[in-house]
Amino acid sequence: MKFSTSLALAAAASTASAHTIFVSLNSGAVGDGVRVVSYDGPITDVSSSSIACNGAPNGAVQSTNTVINVQAGSTAKLTWRHTLTSGSNDVIDASHKGPVMAYMKKVTDAKTDAGPGSGWFKIAEEGLGSDGKWGVDKLIANGGVQTVTIPQCIAPGQYLLRGELIALHGASSSGGAQFYMECAQINVTGGSASKTPASVSLPGAYKASDAGILYNLYSGQKTYTAPGPAVFTC
Repeated sequence: MKFSTSLALAAAASTASAHTIFVSLNSGAVGDGVRVVSYDGPITDVSSSSIACNGAPNGAVQSTNTVINVQAGSTAKLTWRHTLTSGSNDVIDASHKGPVMAYMKKVTDAKTDAGPGSGWFKIAEEGLGSDGKWGVDKLIANGGVQTVTIPQCIAPGQYLLRGELIALHGASSSGGAQFYMECAQINVTGGSASKTPASVSLPGAYKASDAGILYNLYSGQKTYTAPGPAVFTC
C-alpha cells in the first residue's frame, strides 16, 4: 500500500513536463497538416467538444492548409512530443502510463471540418501488453513515433486522422484521466471502398465511468480495456 501510494504521489507531483502533443505526420514539419495547439495540456472532460481534436482550455487549434496524401493499406507515422519544439528524447513523462490509440473520420473537406460529431472509427489501439508495458511505454521507447495502418478497404477521399493518448496516473478518481489528442488532415488514395466502418461520436463515445477511463493504475491490475469502440479491421 505504501509503495502504491508513493507511486501515485510521485505521478501527481509531475506537472507540465509530463504533457504531450501529436505534432507531425509522416516526417512532415510540425503543424503542417496536423492541427496543433499552443499549450500541451490535457482534456479531462469527456463531454467537451475538445475531446475530438483538442482546443479549450489548451488554446485555439491552429489551422493548416495542408492535406497529407496517404495510401490506403500503408502505414502512417504520428510523432508525439512534449512541446512543439521538443526532440525525440522528450515525449511524455514515463509516469503517465496508458493507452495510445488512433481514430479516423470521413469528411468532405479535411481543412474545414471541425471534428466534433459522428463518423469516428478506431483504427489502432495499444493498451496494456502481456509484458506489462503500456502503449505510452512503447511510444517513449520508439522516440515518440506511433505507427498505424490506414485500412485498405475504406473509401478513398479526405479524412481526419486523430491520434490519442490517455494518461492514467490520476484516473482512480472521476475526471482524473488525461486525454491528449490532435487531428491530422489526410487524403486517402487507393482505398477499395469495400467496407464501411461502424462509427461513433466524439464527444459521446466515452463516459467518465468507463472502465478504461476510471482506472486505478496502482492497484496491480494485469488487464485493461480501452474506452471507445473496437478497432475496425478490413
